[in-house]
Amino acid sequence: MEVCIQVDHAVKKFKETTALDDVSLFLGKNKIHGIIGRNGSGKTVLFKCICGFMKLDSGEITVNGKRVKPAAAQEMGVIIENPGFIGSMSGFKNLKLLASIQRKISDETIRDTMRLVGLDPDSRKHVRKYSLGMRHRLGIAQAIMEDPEILILDEPMNGLDKQGVEEIRKLLLRLKEQGKTILLSSHYAEDIKVLCDTVHEMDGGKLLPGPGEKEKISS
Repeated sequence: MEVCIQVDHAVKKFKETTALDDVSLFLGKNKIHGIIGRNGSGKTVLFKCICGFMKLDSGEITVNGKRVKPAAAQEMGVIIENPGFIGSMSGFKNLKLLASIQRKISDETIRDTMRLVGLDPDSRKHVRKYSLGMRHRLGIAQAIMEDPEILILDEPMNGLDKQGVEEIRKLLLRLKEQGKTILLSSHYAEDIKVLCDTVHEMDGGKLLPGPGEKEKISS
């Protein structure tokens, strides 16, 4: 297995709480990896550390063999918690503003990406009037629009209706076929069953022992 993301003995504490307790994890390239666990299990903290949004107290994380850096420098697309958008602007204008930071993509690429996730790029509707599902679609568009090698998606199906969930599942499977490595968490067992090549469970900041490979879990 060619390793894309490697977590070695990661520890992260917040005062008296240990959010990551000696977590080690190896995630292969070109696969979809699922992290499951209850709220407060440590999933989101792990995602933030992999993205470079938080520093470990001890241990190490490497991405493609290099020590973790901020997400943009690692060619990552990220959704963690609720994506932050400017409520008084349209979806397209929000993405255009974010894309202007690196100036890597055109307006037409932004439009194509919005259509891909089921949003109308020509709508003038302000983001503050978006439903939760529309906000999550926009967050997914933001994560994938610059064609990153790695996607880190924390609960990407939140707020989506049944059709929306099915559309995003198909999109993620298509992205895997294109060679992307995807790490996601979901409260929906069906997402994990349909999408993930490996499944890892966290509880109380620890990675629980288990087979990891979905095929072994189902056997």
